[in-house]
Amino acid sequence: MKITNLSALAKEIIEGARLKPEDDLSLLPEAPLEELQAAASEVQGAFCGNHVDLCTILNGRSGRCSEDCKYCAQAACHHTGIEEYAFLPTEKILENARANQRAGVNRFAIVTSGRALQGKEFDLAIAAYEKMRDTLSIDLCASHGIIGREQFRRLRKAGVTSYHHNIETSRRFFPHICTTHTYEDRIRTIRIAQEEGLCVCSGGIIGMGENWQDRLDMAFELQALGIESIPINALMPIPGTPLAERQPLAGDEILRTIAIFRLINPTANIRLAAGRKLLPENGATAFLHGASASITGNMLTTSGTTIKEDREMLRRLGLTNDVQMDQV
Repeated sequence: MKITNLSALAKEIIEGARLKPEDDLSLLPEAPLEELQAAASEVQGAFCGNHVDLCTILNGRSGRCSEDCKYCAQAACHHTGIEEYAFLPTEKILENARANQRAGVNRFAIVTSGRALQGKEFDLAIAAYEKMRDTLSIDLCASHGIIGREQFRRLRKAGVTSYHHNIETSRRFFPHICTTHTYEDRIRTIRIAQEEGLCVCSGGIIGMGENWQDRLDMAFELQALGIESIPINALMPIPGTPLAERQPLAGDEILRTIAIFRLINPTANIRLAAGRKLLPENGATAFLHGASASITGNMLTTSGTTIKEDREMLRRLGLTNDVQMDQV
C-alpha cells in the first residue's frame, strides 16, 4: 500500500483499514503538516470523540537507579543532583492521590526509579494501592520496572488496572540508549502484564538522535503489542546525562510525530507527556490533531502543567475529560 492521499487514508482507517510496516509510508514525514493533522483529527474524532484522558504521576521512589538509560536523571551513573529517597509513606501517597481525584484527574500512577521494585518496598506499594482502592474511586496505574508475573498478580488484586512500561524507541536504536537491559526485556514485561489482565501504557521518547524510521518502527511495535495508551515524550535534555547537549525538537516535529502515531494506532490514547512546553499553546494544537490524553500536574524531572490549567484548556477547546467529581 502506497499512501498518496491523506484524507482518503483517514477515511480508510475509520472504515477499518490499518497501516502496516510494509506499506510505503514515505509521505508521512514529508507531507504538509496541516494535511497530516487534518487526517489525524478525523481519525481521532471517529475513535476518541471529544474525550481527553488526564493522568498524574507521583515519584514514589527517586534516584539511585542501576540502569544506564542515557536520557534519565535518576540513573546512579549520571550526576544530575536529583533528590534521592526511598519508597514514600502510604499516607503521603494517599494524600496526593486524593488531591488529584478532587482536582478532576482520571487516573493516578506511582512511578519508582530502579530496574525493578522488589521486596519490602514492593510490599509497601501494594499496601498503598490497597488503601487507595478501598478509599478512592480514581483509576490506579503502576510503573515499577521489569517485574515478574506474581508481582503483576498482586498489583491487579490490589486495585491496579494499568501498568506503565515504555519501550522508549525502536528495537534498532534501543542499544544506543540503554545497555543494562534489553529491548526484549521490556517487551516481555509488557506481555506478562497484559496476560495478567492489566491495560498497558507504553510509548517512548523522541529527540534522542533516532531517525523517522525509528519512530515509525516504534509506532508499529506498539500497534503489534495492542497498546491502549501511548505516551509521547519529547526529550528535555537534563544536565549531567549523556544527552544533555542535544537540542530540543521543534514543536512542528513533535506535532507531526503525534499525528503519525494517531494514524498508525487509531484507537489508542495518544498521550502528551514530557516536552509539552515545546508545543504551540502548550499542546492545545496537539489535542485537536491526534492527542487524546495527557499527563498533567507535576512531572517527574521536567516541568509540567497544572491540572486546573489543563482542564480549563480542554473546556476552551470544546473537549472534556468526563470526570465524576466525587467528594472524598
